[in-house]
Amino acid sequence: MSPELAAPLIAIETHPLQTAIVAVFAVVYLGMFLGGLPKLKLDRSGVALLGGIAVVGIGAMTTEEAARAVHLPTVLLLFAFMVVSAQMRLGGFYTEVTRRVAALPLAEPWLLGALIFVAGALSAVFSNDIVCLAMTPVVARLCIERRLDPVPFLVGLACAANIGSAATLIGNPQNMLIGSVLQLHFADYLWRALPPVVLGLFALWAWLVFAPRRATLPPAAAPATEALPEFDRLQTAKGLAVAAVLLVVFLFTDWPREVAALVGAGVLLLSRRFHSSHVMGFVDWELLVLFVGLFVVNQAFDSTGLAAIAVVWLAGHGIHLGDTGPLFAVGVGLSNLVSNVPAVMLLLPHLKGPDAGLTLALVSTLAGNLLLVGSIANLIVVDLARKQGIAIDWRQHLRIGLPVTALTLAIAWGWLSL
Repeated sequence: MSPELAAPLIAIETHPLQTAIVAVFAVVYLGMFLGGLPKLKLDRSGVALLGGIAVVGIGAMTTEEAARAVHLPTVLLLFAFMVVSAQMRLGGFYTEVTRRVAALPLAEPWLLGALIFVAGALSAVFSNDIVCLAMTPVVARLCIERRLDPVPFLVGLACAANIGSAATLIGNPQNMLIGSVLQLHFADYLWRALPPVVLGLFALWAWLVFAPRRATLPPAAAPATEALPEFDRLQTAKGLAVAAVLLVVFLFTDWPREVAALVGAGVLLLSRRFHSSHVMGFVDWELLVLFVGLFVVNQAFDSTGLAAIAVVWLAGHGIHLGDTGPLFAVGVGLSNLVSNVPAVMLLLPHLKGPDAGLTLALVSTLAGNLLLVGSIANLIVVDLARKQGIAIDWRQHLRIGLPVTALTLAIAWGWLSL
């Protein structure tokens, strides 16, 4: 290693503050990997928050510097679309759409295909997690009433939501982050990401229909659960109108996405039907806290120079993160080690250009289908299915998630290589 690269390492070894920053960073990302910290009642959001507090507490950053480390456009865009999704959920839109699809007089393979493509399309515009929250109880009841094998329907729902969310820069939190930081054009990204996403949904459907599997019977009857929201045409129309206007703005104007989305969220909060506190109750504050905490921890770690040294070292060995192959491999690995949002936050500072952004968005999202813990959407579906008396363990998920992830990543690789 050259003296120029060795000097920062010596500084880290001899400077207690830098050593403390590295220790905080390591503990935080251990928490991302484990989903929390052993023997402490902390989830990923709690670990990220305490990590942010720690780097400020040890004097690595001032509170003003910590505030500047947070990428506010991403946080605001994410918050605004949580409000839009809350409006649609409270208006019963997702539930009504799922009911109508479930009522179609279709044979099992075609019904499964309809649900997959509806979930994928909704997730491209709204949050994949919200779509899974709203659709899972209805899909579970459909399987129970028709005596259908629930595993392909429910795991397929989670996989479809993840795949579909990769189609746009608002489909999931990591895509919002990538689009905001790299300043990607909404329409350009959509046209480039849509083909592999559509092909990925077809691959998911084909695997679920034609691959051999172990049949699982649903319970004879669903346990009593909380009532699903009633369909409200007016409130749903209001939410759809705002979402449609936002899509037009994103596609055809240069108005900052976070500003447009905040205006749309403000319009929805002006309601005679839904109290603002009720709508705000559906905002995923823990996810917002996760973002804020990781922004602060990552900025503190970046100040040590270790990340830059690692990138230079990799480049010296012919591994350039901006190239499709290395970014593909690193993105898949990190997304399954620490989850896709932390993985994206680690890689983004070292990437430039729309090609790198497209690659990272597709890879980090599609890799979430591999393991049950790889995506929050997967965990939501399994948890809600359990409440309906349907148990899905990690092995059942892996039997579908592994081949589907391999197929969709192969499709993405082929598309990116054109």
